[in-house]
Amino acid sequence: MIKKLCTVCFLSGLLATSALASTIQATFTGVNGENAFGYYIGPYYGQLESQNVSLFCDDFANEVNFGQTWMANLSKITAGSDLSQTRYGDVNNSALLYQEIAWLDTQFGQQPTTQWADIHATIWQIFDPSEAPKPSSAHWLELANKNYNTLDYANYRIVTNLGPVSKTGQVQEFLTILPSTSSFVSTSGSGTLAAPEPGTAILMGSAVLLAAFVLKKAHARKQPAQ
Repeated sequence: MIKKLCTVCFLSGLLATSALASTIQATFTGVNGENAFGYYIGPYYGQLESQNVSLFCDDFANEVNFGQTWMANLSKITAGSDLSQTRYGDVNNSALLYQEIAWLDTQFGQQPTTQWADIHATIWQIFDPSEAPKPSSAHWLELANKNYNTLDYANYRIVTNLGPVSKTGQVQEFLTILPSTSSFVSTSGSGTLAAPEPGTAILMGSAVLLAAFVLKKAHARKQPAQ
């Protein structure tokens, strides 16, 4: 799993309308620097093809390395979407759970960083309650249960490594948000991605610099002070 490195803000890009997942090259480029439980938390940053994006981690059981590139499927989370190529599509009520995670992802940009540990622990607990760090209370899960249906999920995508997909031993899975403007064609020719907002690009630049100087592997634990 991606120990010490999960936070995802807004992921920039958009795939064309297809009921099935679209294939694209993904690259993990950095973290925002916040950490808890010995892991990075909050939005992470990467690229889909050459497009800079933000990535939200929903998967505690797998790992990703700084600079790692892999082929991934992008799956929708709207009602009735095909989740067969996602890591947790076979879990009961998986579409609803992915939507709850997506709602929680929006809170990274709305809440102070002091809340991020509980928010991300709540996200990890949804699909990995036995192994993931536990939040201090059920507060954020209760809010997600109450508010997940207030969002429009049309531009959300799950970023999952190409199958066959297993629960462990693969590349960490992420959620992302894809704006509707298109400027980029995916590897499969089935979709497009838009340029990120300036603020997102600046955040990503800072995260990449931090990643380059602080850690080589996203899943590395934070070392205790000597």
